[in-house]
Amino acid sequence: MKIDLTDTTASKVNKALVQGRRAIGTPAVGMVLTLVVVTDEENAYDALKAAGDASREHPSRTLVVIKRVSRTPRDRTQSRLDAEVRVGADAGIGETVILRLYGDVADHAQSVVLPLLLPDAPVVVWWPVNAPLDPANDPLGALAQRRVTDTYAAEQPVRELSARAGTYTPGDTDLSWTRITPWRSMLAAALDQVVCEVKGVEVEGEEFNPSCELLAMWLADRLDVPVRRSLSAGPGLTAVRMDTDCGPITLDRADGSLATLSIQGQPDRAVALKRRETAELIAEELRRLDPDDTYASALRYGVDRLNASASVAVEEPPAKGEGLGDEPEAVPAPVETAAKAPAKDAAAPAPVRKAAAK
Repeated sequence: MKIDLTDTTASKVNKALVQGRRAIGTPAVGMVLTLVVVTDEENAYDALKAAGDASREHPSRTLVVIKRVSRTPRDRTQSRLDAEVRVGADAGIGETVILRLYGDVADHAQSVVLPLLLPDAPVVVWWPVNAPLDPANDPLGALAQRRVTDTYAAEQPVRELSARAGTYTPGDTDLSWTRITPWRSMLAAALDQVVCEVKGVEVEGEEFNPSCELLAMWLADRLDVPVRRSLSAGPGLTAVRMDTDCGPITLDRADGSLATLSIQGQPDRAVALKRRETAELIAEELRRLDPDDTYASALRYGVDRLNASASVAVEEPPAKGEGLGDEPEAVPAPVETAAKAPAKDAAAPAPVRKAAAK
């Protein structure tokens, strides 16, 4: 069931929600949280579809906030709120309200959203694109227990990670971190199968991919070993190679779907490691509403090393012998390493230097 409201108020939207529930015969509210999606018109459809699919696992009230850009000075003086209320089969498992804000009301979105939040239920705010640099201090982010961004949608993802580390507040998370959950689980399980010491790690993946950077940061933080970032054609993360005192351990995924786990002295194993859809990522984030301390530790550890390093070279196969350094501010930055190289490696004459944890 859909109810369209033009030039309306939050009070009328609430009344429409009650009317819709009664019309479909479900007057009780059985939702566990409020998901606020802040997006633009171009990305609203995909974000709404992902939120609807995620609601099948987490019944929720979904509020989609779309701030419409005023094209003329006259439009900016005409503040208006249009709403579309969806309940029943049109809203997945829960309720959906699409809010389009025009004029000055777009600068006060929190005043529109606040009366529509479920009472005594957690609030999660998700920015599919154009996330603020400091989500916790954003007027809408201040209403939430969890704030979800996606660095992959930024123009310069690696530099965006640095901004995220500088403004991190407990409750912040990023879908680029969520994407590497299967990789982290598989690598941890591989190390549980052997008794050995890890001496170094190589993370291979696409250039400008924040998930690759975060995985390298996590490995450097947890293992306290040298970590090197190398480039590949993708898609996404393609391989992690760990050098241990009892032989190499390799997790290689060349096609974005099926990976091969190789451990010295054991037969190779094929493992499912497909690239997940946005709905699966959002559903995973909604399973836990407490601060993600592991994400915070990895983010701060790696970015501290990036900021402390004046220039870092990375390996770009197959053109061996050529390194990529930091570019000027006016152009996009290349993929950067997740950890700083020690002094003895920095002075080495090798054409490509390794980035190390300490």
